[in-house]
Amino acid sequence: MVTKAKKPKAPPAVKPIKPDNRAFDARAVAQPEVLAAAMIRELSDGQVDLNFMIQELRVQIAEVQKGDMRRPEAMLVAQAHTLDSLFNNLSFRSQGNMVARYGEAAERYMKLALKAQSQCIRTIEALGELKNPRAVAFVKQANIAHGPQQINNGGPGESLAHGNNPISSNELSGGGHELLPDTRASALESRIDTPVEAVGEVYRATD
Repeated sequence: MVTKAKKPKAPPAVKPIKPDNRAFDARAVAQPEVLAAAMIRELSDGQVDLNFMIQELRVQIAEVQKGDMRRPEAMLVAQAHTLDSLFNNLSFRSQGNMVARYGEAAERYMKLALKAQSQCIRTIEALGELKNPRAVAFVKQANIAHGPQQINNGGPGESLAHGNNPISSNELSGGGHELLPDTRASALESRIDTPVEAVGEVYRATD
């Protein structure tokens, strides 16, 4: 009896994955310009269009990435002026409360004024760093010496604390601790027998 071979089953069709709007929304919200535009729109009571604000921020970000720092410089200058205006306003308020003998309120306003002054100084320093960045120099130290050299690496007991070899920091590299013989004596003097000092008895007679 001849049996017919069964045909293999076709693999199940793969269903296409539908695009998920949630992933698109997550990527959009994670972008810095989107977050900034949303906050700016909130601060303006909804007077600014969100999409146009996002587009404007993307243009400014691209300019900075190309190396054009005019916008950040202008922003720091404007912020410094704003903080200076805030400092003066709070100082006047403190003075008015002091004249009216409201000492506690005067002290609070003065503390806020000094905080605004401090932030203004930091803003100006940031502007200076942006205009004239500091040069960073990497210096590699090399210990080069001829003959014995004293090496002090770390504080006392540091090598023992880290589980390294217990080498004291006052050891001399390449030398020992023994005193060298006095080589100033001449060869003739070295051949003269020196007097022998008395030595204590070691062995006694048995009788």
